[in-house]
Formats: sequence, structure tokens, C-alpha cells
Amino acid sequence: MFKTRVISGVALVILIAIMNFSGGPVMALILFLLSVQGLFEFYRAIGVYDESGDGKHSLIENIGYAGSAVYYAAAMIFNNNSIVKLILILCVVLLAMLAAYVLTFPKYSGEMIMKAFFGFMYVPVMMCFIFLTRNIQGGAYLVWLIYISSWISDTCAYLIGSRYGRIRLAPELSPAKSVEGAIGGIAGSAFISVIFSVFFMKQYGSGFVLGPLWFMLIGIVGSIASQVGDLAASAFKRNHDVKDYGVIIPGHGGILDRFDSVIFTAPMIYFLAELIIKL
Repeated sequence: MFKTRVISGVALVILIAIMNFSGGPVMALILFLLSVQGLFEFYRAIGVYDESGDGKHSLIENIGYAGSAVYYAAAMIFNNNSIVKLILILCVVLLAMLAAYVLTFPKYSGEMIMKAFFGFMYVPVMMCFIFLTRNIQGGAYLVWLIYISSWISDTCAYLIGSRYGRIRLAPELSPAKSVEGAIGGIAGSAFISVIFSVFFMKQYGSGFVLGPLWFMLIGIVGSIASQVGDLAASAFKRNHDVKDYGVIIPGHGGILDRFDSVIFTAPMIYFLAELIIKL
């Protein structure tokens, strides 16, 4: 199992590297495919599916997938001037789901509609911020802060928590996570972000507005968001009695099992970096 997990992890890192270095349509397409798979896993976990039992996708489920395609296409076409247009797409997707709700009433419950729209927001919309971050000034490098603040943070939290962890962070939800580990994750993310800033400054020069202290701030906020996202994903699984979201990544589970923290970190990195650059 460990060997399988390592091989899968390496393959995933290579895919992420190709995606981040390529940017543009290649990155948008890869993220879209990851998002649709993640959305499929989430819908299955929380019960958004066709209740007829014939294996077909429900109408509101298909609206979520179609909305994801439109959302990513808009993000690619309009680039970072697209936030207002992307918000418009959110409203259109919600309207489409509500239309399906009323026109097929009482096939779907109000709870099902809320779950379907939440899933659309939770997976493809939030994951799209990886693409939006890649497109801001310095984004070819800043996008890596998303993974530093999530995966590096998670690794540091595990190492510190397994060695020094005493105070449980969320004992009912994840007994293995500790306050000490959480602090270690934040510190590790901040430290690696500062180290990364040295490399970044060599590429852009000392005149770039994002200095080491800003990188540290981004690392801290990103790590906090990452840990909240990780616990939230665990809570969703616990509420619906699901061990893993999927099996598509051998040794890791589904897309959401690997990207649960990234999904929360990406928007925070994007908005923080954009805010600081414009100061």
C-alpha cells in the first residue's frame, strides 16, 4: 500500500507540475476534469443522484456538470477580468437548478437542490481559483503557494502532531489531529513560504510588492484555510458514513480526498495575493 501511495503521489505531483507550468487551456482543461470528477464524488457521497436506481445522472446533477464546463470556459476566455461574469454564471446555474426543481416538482426536494448547488460551489468554483491565481501577476510562481499552504502544511502538521501532539483539535471528528500539529502546520507553511519568496524575488526582483513578510502571511492564512478544509471534508464524510470519496487515485482515494484542503486554500491565496499586489 505504501509503495502504491508513493507512486500515485509522484504521478499526481507530475500532473500538477505540467498543469501549473503550462497554464492557459491545458491548465483549464485539467482542472475542469479534476473538478467534474470531484463533483461526481461529492454528489455520490451526499446523495445527489437519480433515485430511480438505474445508474443515470439526475437532471440537477447534470446541471452541475454543465455549469462547471461553462464556468471554466468563462474563466479561460475572460481571464482575471471575469469575476463579475463568473458571479453571473453562479446565478444562472442556481436559476437552472431551481427551474428543474419547480418544473419537475415534487421529484426533487429543496434539500436536494441546496446540496447540488453547494457541491457546484464547493468543488469546481473553488478549485477554479487555482487557474485564476495562475493568471495574476507573478501567478506562474504564486500558484505554488496553494500547494505549500495545503500539502506542505499537512505534512508538517502530521510530523509535529505525531511527535508532540497532546491536545486534541477536533476529537469527535478527527482524533489523530492535535493543536500542536495544527500550529506546526501553520509554522511549516509560513517557513516554506518565506523560503519560496527568496526564489520568487530572484525571478521578479526586489521591486516586486510581495516580500518575505507577505509570503509568510499568505502561508499562515493558507495553512489555516487548508486545515479547516481538511476537517470540513472529514465532517462531510462522517455525516454521510463515507470512508473515502473515491478510488481514482490508488492509495489516496478520490480527487476530493487529495484536494480537500487545496479547494479551501486556493481562494484565500488568490484574494490575498490580488489584494497585496494592488496595495
